[in-house]
Amino acid sequence: MSNYETVFITTPVLSNEEYTRTVKKYADLIEKAGGNVVHKEDWGIKQLAYPIQKKTTGFYSLLHFEVDTQFIKKFEVEFKRDENIMRFLTTKLDKHGIAYAQQRRDKLSGKSKKTEQ
Repeated sequence: MSNYETVFITTPVLSNEEYTRTVKKYADLIEKAGGNVVHKEDWGIKQLAYPIQKKTTGFYSLLHFEVDTQFIKKFEVEFKRDENIMRFLTTKLDKHGIAYAQQRRDKLSGKSKKTEQ
């Protein structure tokens, strides 16, 4: 299994319930494929650099997960089919990317190397 990180932007016209359901849908897809969702982050609504589908804002989400490499193509097809998804980017993480993602999560949760020692 390989580590991946996907950032996706959903349309801003979704209600909180619809947004939560959309994020859960993709986390469930990963788990059904035998993968493991390591971390989820909701970055909230943000201004877009340029309009997408005549919208200037979108809900940003990040999923860090472990899954078999063959699953990624199916996963991205689901993003392309979903009309609520405006953009997405999936990145395969190497050992440095995994370490950086862990540091970022620790920083967000208030942990640091100084407090661990």
